[in-house]
Amino acid sequence: MYLGGRESGTARLEEAVAAHRLALEERTRERVPLGWATTQTNLGNALCTLGERESGTARLEEAVAAYRLALEERTRERVPLGWATTQTNLGTALRALGERESGTARLEEAVVAYRLALEERTRERVPAGWATTQTNLGTALCTLGERESGTARLEEAVVAYRLALEERTRERVPAGWATTQTNLGTALCTLGGRESGTARLEEAVAVYRGALAEWTRERVPLQWAMIQSNMGLVFLLLAERRRSSDLALQARECFSNAADVYIREAGQTPREDWFETQIAKAERLLTELAATDS
Repeated sequence: MYLGGRESGTARLEEAVAAHRLALEERTRERVPLGWATTQTNLGNALCTLGERESGTARLEEAVAAYRLALEERTRERVPLGWATTQTNLGTALRALGERESGTARLEEAVVAYRLALEERTRERVPAGWATTQTNLGTALCTLGERESGTARLEEAVVAYRLALEERTRERVPAGWATTQTNLGTALCTLGGRESGTARLEEAVAVYRGALAEWTRERVPLQWAMIQSNMGLVFLLLAERRRSSDLALQARECFSNAADVYIREAGQTPREDWFETQIAKAERLLTELAATDS
């Protein structure tokens, strides 16, 4: 399982699933209930990682089933932290399923699972685990918020990410900090797009710029390009609201930077049309603003 999690293919993960299923033939619920629950959890982890790499939902559904079985023995009363870990893992499988489905039911279930986990997986007991679960909760809330018309879920996502960053600091876990910063920027950007002012959008820019201090082009070019792309969208919105040529130029530059990595360096040609469209929007706005100024 450990090897499979690090490799890009699925062969090791398939082996892990087979090994866990073989183990369950002897490590039964009747003989060793907690050991059975641990193996069910491990099986769920392997299936969840597999499911995240495959396009369908079958593996993720199996992961959810394995976690739910585990929780029948791995109860809060018996093993509170183990219960919380499995609740967190269940939330992750449900969130992955919810992201692939059009409704919100699975995402709602994921939010419930994460919030339950946080009742035992507290900041005082396991600060790093608490921060991870807060980040996962924020991601589920953000995805929910993007599908709903209001802003309540997005506001909750922002709160969860900010809490996570109190423990998930740049000094302790620089890559994890940059990930959560980026997620926070996305939530702020979506919020800003729904509000009439520019405060949230300005916050999003500041947060993304912070993440770029760790996610440099040299270290992680694709992550750097993702943030450049996100910043381009924020600058474009800001340029439209402020009627600013400088911001439109920054938007165009960010899109060009991202396209340079995604298309020319990584060969992700399916993205080309999207970047051309965004750059064209920035250029149209620049032309419009120039005509207004003249």
